[in-house]
Amino acid sequence: MLILGIDPGSHITGYGVIDKKGNYLRHIIHGEIKPRKDSLLSTVLSSIYQHLSEVIVENSPQAIALENIFYGKNVRSLIKQAHVRGVIIFAGAGKGIPVFEYSPLEVKKAVVGYGRAEKRQVQIMVKAILKLPALPPADAADALAVAICHANFLKEQSV
Repeated sequence: MLILGIDPGSHITGYGVIDKKGNYLRHIIHGEIKPRKDSLLSTVLSSIYQHLSEVIVENSPQAIALENIFYGKNVRSLIKQAHVRGVIIFAGAGKGIPVFEYSPLEVKKAVVGYGRAEKRQVQIMVKAILKLPALPPADAADALAVAICHANFLKEQSV
């Protein structure tokens, strides 16, 4: 099963695709979408939608796993992140792909074993789990972690 994990952000949106076969996870692709900082919100949302649509078409994931909103941010950041999440959900659901959501705590616990892990710890564990040659960028690592979390959730469901 191909899983597209996404870490939504208006400044950087991370994405990563993994393949789950049995208990084996294989890295397919990862990256970060970085719209220009001075762009209008509509341009940022369009850019994220276009890029993720390309990733979806090129990789044909069977599921999209998305990090849920983190409540500690300021209200303006939350609103922007909600817009980004809406575009991401639309990009997947509009193509008939189910979209699953996980809290940052669930993601960190699934990957690191500790829900309050630091970003660097997540990067290191994602590198180890997926046997990557180098640390992925922080937001791409978070996206891969969301995909790993979903793969683990599916594993628990099948027991």
